[in-house]
Amino acid sequence: MIRLYSRHETLTEIAELDEARLEVLLAAHVVEPVDTAEGPRFREADLARLQLACDLEAISESPEDTAALVLSLIDEAGTLRADLRALMTALAGEPPEVRARLRARLAEALRR
Repeated sequence: MIRLYSRHETLTEIAELDEARLEVLLAAHVVEPVDTAEGPRFREADLARLQLACDLEAISESPEDTAALVLSLIDEAGTLRADLRALMTALAGEPPEVRARLRARLAEALRR
């Protein structure tokens, strides 16, 4: 079962986070809470993103820009991993001669 955190629980879990900072991060769409009957709830991944944003703020001269860039790169890496996984699944279904030809073309492209 997925654990969901209330706003209060989220603020309690992340010591560096306060109401004002949470509002800024929500407005910047750093996290998108889940809407439930009890109100917005935060997932474990949301807490990790919020903690990372707070950590980046502590070491950066431009916290909003740095956090936005780093979180965007993390999201992009996740998307690329999913795309690569889908590609590998599709290739696994191809005949061996097709896979061998693609392996050779990929090796050639990587040497350039």
